[in-house]
Amino acid sequence: MDRRHNAGRIEQLPHPVGSGHQRQRGGISALFERFAAAVTARAGSPAAFCIAISLVVVWAVSGPIFGFSETWQLVINTGTTIITFLMVFLIQQSQNKDSRAVHVKLDELLKLQSNGGDEMIDIEDLTEAQIKHLAQQFKNKDVAH
Repeated sequence: MDRRHNAGRIEQLPHPVGSGHQRQRGGISALFERFAAAVTARAGSPAAFCIAISLVVVWAVSGPIFGFSETWQLVINTGTTIITFLMVFLIQQSQNKDSRAVHVKLDELLKLQSNGGDEMIDIEDLTEAQIKHLAQQFKNKDVAH
């Protein structure tokens, strides 16, 4: 069957996107995925930035009250270190998911392109050296034309 006639349907998904069924999946992976998506969406908001600035201002203003003690310094250092450590994993999960989705979309576009070959599909599985070599080949091809 021609893929162009099938382009409007995504048969690989067990449930249509937006059907509400994705929340019924179980397991720690599904829970982590939902949590990471929610946290990263909120962490990048103007409200989250304002809250973070407010906390830093409150901490700085409280310095004289606590005599700029080591404990006072430890509060901000520990808090920011823990938050940063945890956010790395949440952001990376969201980035990985977005990257996989973009690769699937690009692969589908390459398959639908009438004069395109399949050699570019799934190049994300190549090594870094192989990708650099491929990029250099395309640069050389552009210079020749």
